[in-house]
Amino acid sequence: MTGSIAGIVVPATPLAAAANELVRATADEKAFHHGRRVFLFGTLHGRQRGCVADPELLYVGAMFHDLGLSSAYRNSPRPYEIDGACLARDFLLARGRTDHEAQLVWLAVALHTNPSVAAHLEPEVALLAAGVEADDLGVGLAELGPEELDAVTAAHPRSGFKEQLLQLLFAGLADRLPSTAGNRHDDVLRHFLPGHARPDFVDLVRASPWPN
Repeated sequence: MTGSIAGIVVPATPLAAAANELVRATADEKAFHHGRRVFLFGTLHGRQRGCVADPELLYVGAMFHDLGLSSAYRNSPRPYEIDGACLARDFLLARGRTDHEAQLVWLAVALHTNPSVAAHLEPEVALLAAGVEADDLGVGLAELGPEELDAVTAAHPRSGFKEQLLQLLFAGLADRLPSTAGNRHDDVLRHFLPGHARPDFVDLVRASPWPN
């Protein structure tokens, strides 16, 4: 592995290179930069918490976490997190990583939008969610030094990323509305699809086939 950003050695192994190539072919350069920022922010948060992940596994999780939103999966009935998780698992297994390692990254990608659960699991799972929260929502930025933030965003600019992210989410979710039920991505659809109604858990309970 060679090269560092904000004092973090970024994986440059054949596995990481293959992940980079797949992301650029499946998504675009913005997704590549987003994935790299997620890896870097997750690793920086790991330093703050004394939490160390396998850098290759965290890197693959970071690079794959949004690939379920790509055009190849737009008609999938599953949540996009699951599609991305399965893609990451297959990618790792095809390149000789163990079942345990592949399943760990599956879990990290599948739970990256559920940080309250991910935070209590293995470092690869917890730090992927922390990296996503940092780049998507700015969560935990105050815990990082300004020099570190500047180094990450200089290497992987995020100019215009807020709206790019929302457009990516909408494009990836618009054709599989049921997959967003009960999670925060319903908020994206509510903003971009006038009249979209969030499924109401109370109504679902009362309308269930149970007699009472």
